[in-house]
Amino acid sequence: MAHLVLIDGSGYLFRAFHALPPMMRPSDGTPVNAVFGYTKLLIKIVEQFDASHMAVIFDAKGPTFRNDIYSAYKANRPPPPEDLIPQFSLVRKATRAMGLPCIEMKGYEADDIIATYAQKAEEAGMKVTILSTDKDLMQLVKNDHILLYDSFKNKSINEFAVQEKFGVMPNRVIDVQALAGDSSDNVPGVSGIGIKTAAQLINEYGSLEELLSRVHEIQQPKRREKLIDETEKARISYQLVTLDKNVPVTESIDTFVVKDLDAQKFGRFLADQGFQSLLAILKQKTGVDVQSQQSQKENTQKNVGKEEGEESYFVLPAVPTIEKPQYSYVNTKEDLSLWLEKIKKAQKVAIDTETTSLDALTAELVGISLSIKAGEACYIPINHKPRVSQDLLDLGTNAGEEIQQLPLSYILEELRYILEEEAILKIGHNVKYDLHILTQAYDKNNLPLKTVKPIADTMVMSFNCYAGLHGHSMDAISQRYLNITPIAYNEIVGTGRQQINFSEVDIEKATQYAAEDADITLRFYEYFLPRLAANQVTYIYEKFDKPLIPILQVMERLGVKVDQLKLKELSEEFALKLKHLEVEIHHMADQEFNIASPSQLGEILFGKMGFKGGKKSSKTGKYSTSATILEKLAEEGHEFPQKILEYRGFAKLRSTYTEALLKQINPQTGRVHTNYLITGAATGRLASNEPNLQNIPIRTSDGRKIREAFIAEKGHKLISADYSQIELRLLAHVAQEKALIAAFKDGQDIHAMAAHQVFGVPIENMDPMVRRAAKAINFGIVYGISPFGLARQLDISNSEAKEYIDTWFSRYPAIRHYMHNAKEEARMYGYVKTFMGRRVHIPSIHEKGVQRGFGERLAINAPIQGGAADIVKKAMINLYRKIEDTECKMLLQVHDELIFEVPQEKAENYKSLIISEMEKAVEISVPLIVEASIGDNWGQIH
Repeated sequence: MAHLVLIDGSGYLFRAFHALPPMMRPSDGTPVNAVFGYTKLLIKIVEQFDASHMAVIFDAKGPTFRNDIYSAYKANRPPPPEDLIPQFSLVRKATRAMGLPCIEMKGYEADDIIATYAQKAEEAGMKVTILSTDKDLMQLVKNDHILLYDSFKNKSINEFAVQEKFGVMPNRVIDVQALAGDSSDNVPGVSGIGIKTAAQLINEYGSLEELLSRVHEIQQPKRREKLIDETEKARISYQLVTLDKNVPVTESIDTFVVKDLDAQKFGRFLADQGFQSLLAILKQKTGVDVQSQQSQKENTQKNVGKEEGEESYFVLPAVPTIEKPQYSYVNTKEDLSLWLEKIKKAQKVAIDTETTSLDALTAELVGISLSIKAGEACYIPINHKPRVSQDLLDLGTNAGEEIQQLPLSYILEELRYILEEEAILKIGHNVKYDLHILTQAYDKNNLPLKTVKPIADTMVMSFNCYAGLHGHSMDAISQRYLNITPIAYNEIVGTGRQQINFSEVDIEKATQYAAEDADITLRFYEYFLPRLAANQVTYIYEKFDKPLIPILQVMERLGVKVDQLKLKELSEEFALKLKHLEVEIHHMADQEFNIASPSQLGEILFGKMGFKGGKKSSKTGKYSTSATILEKLAEEGHEFPQKILEYRGFAKLRSTYTEALLKQINPQTGRVHTNYLITGAATGRLASNEPNLQNIPIRTSDGRKIREAFIAEKGHKLISADYSQIELRLLAHVAQEKALIAAFKDGQDIHAMAAHQVFGVPIENMDPMVRRAAKAINFGIVYGISPFGLARQLDISNSEAKEYIDTWFSRYPAIRHYMHNAKEEARMYGYVKTFMGRRVHIPSIHEKGVQRGFGERLAINAPIQGGAADIVKKAMINLYRKIEDTECKMLLQVHDELIFEVPQEKAENYKSLIISEMEKAVEISVPLIVEASIGDNWGQIH
């Protein structure tokens, strides 16, 4: 049977453009990234499909007949990117160079031309495969005669796949689309009706016209009214989504016969564009070797590539294979001098420090490893001690083999030039830790050290390339990307009671372990540097995350002062409340038991007291007493589970905060020093640990008391500067929702306005509870809240919650469009981007059930939360440059809030500076507003 393959050329062109880096240009400067990706895919398609006939269909420039039907059709589509416009003609040239027909017609969309040829081919008895991901083409699917195929997922789309997508068979897709509309094409549809509801209606009534003729039978009043009021919109939408199968095409299907490739012609096209990797493939398959002057000129192709897990479109440096790395230890002045000379010539060095502990602010330096070339590294022992055997100790001696080491002061003095010289790049994996260790070593030895720069951090580079795919520790990525399994730390120091300090490790073993770390770090740098460009995240790395590293180091060293007496008083207060609650709980249970034991509590709750809803684990056979179960019981009015929740709350406040914070106060500074992780959250948000100062409760009065223990030094004040509604403002910007943008520009109360629009209540004298409900919807939408979630939060029915959400989206349709596009982008590429270009990979988007739902919510939220994080980071960088040499000290970052410590008499001046710099950190469609306050403690100023 003859087989016609129709390729949606415009669709594949846009996919290729957004998937590949824009910096790919031949010598004349014309961008060719989309052309390259499109051509690569076209080669794959021709090889993959056993087609007798094949053609590529494109959209023609200008309006179509649909604009005559509805002038606003596709009106909200932005113009094509500037870098894509010059590639339109080139992809058509690529198509013809491969000997394939290139079809387009003014006044018609590519989908209409595809529909016309598909029908003609089917009538002629041909099998038809349409290569596209466009859902509008699903209406054409017909048994085994006409199928869709997604080349990116290697998946056929048959009638059952269409039914799964739309809830109806292909012949009723038009009816469903007419009701649901399509925000991306500005097809109006009927307000408040989505795909699911539309499918239910069409399955019940059979067709759109039948539904409209029997609309008075619909039971739901609002739905019935909408359908009556918007009948004309539904009929217009039906015309817009119906593909024209009678386009007056001029080319016959007979002209689509697949011919043998003219390798010379195609090769000349590839050579002219500088596509060396494709030329190599062509030569391998056909033996034809084509060159042109352009192909011999420098091409940026060699510097770019695709991310892990995807087909590589570009040539990237190969991962070096070193069979026998050369590692040595340096313990003479001559050897150290030789290494320093090598570093000066190489103008880069990977540095790794070995220490007595993982706490960067208390650890002692044990040794330093250096590498300037893959497979070659050294270790400089500094504080190694001879390990004394138990036998020698039993004999009453401390004798041990002495280890020859250079004096620390000499090593530091010699290394200082390398660290301070701006012509030498210092590379580390989690380089902030190494900067802490080195800075402390210089401080303790009274050797002044200027700022260490420039630096590179391979952990951050990995994160910027592949955030969301995996962890970024050395162990996590060395096997994945370098095919190296590093020596495990426990192999060197042992475990349990037998574990020794690294300073006691045999020098040969210590050298192999430490030098390998520096070697791997250098290889990471060479691996990830071109991939930053390949994944279009060089800007994020260079302008946001890398400049933040030394700033975070300074913040961590500064720490924040804590009132120890206040914490002790709070700890005693919480202990007393726990004791009172324990007595109450035991009295209510009529017996004593361990409240902290889930198994004992489960038996009391569901065994003895007979509460309903208890579920036993299939693994342990014990009742679950999770917070969700207890909260549900408490909502039903039961006092006992409410008391358990109160008990757990105070127990957490005491153990996690008051008691833990007391232990984490540095005795030398009287301050708490947190550790900030740039790679801690896939969205780019900074994470805080040891201790985590970002999760201190603020919604309860007892939680706020803990913040009151964070105080300013004597004669100083704290300033809190917090972005107001930053995520909602960013949502308005990325969605380009005009109503929200206007509201923010006018300085309106956004929650009151939403309440007015959703609930129909006047803004004046608004009930605070109504505004609270609107606020819950506003913020809930950002996090992909479900009707069930909103119903639970507002204590309303699921149907009411759904109606509120539907009404909200009808007021702000561009946001629904953004959310749809975000999920589609994640499904298409495996990642989403912030407005600054940060990539967040979402592997769960391709999972099923709950995991896919999580992935979809992350796809919606990540560009917003990550974008807000980008803004805060930019503000921190800009502010630090302003205050670096002043008495204003940046102490903490807690999501959208920054905390500063300033002299009391200059507090107002610094407050104004901070607000100004934060509000102008970046420019978006709405104003950024910062609220700041001054006080003696954190609880007072938040």
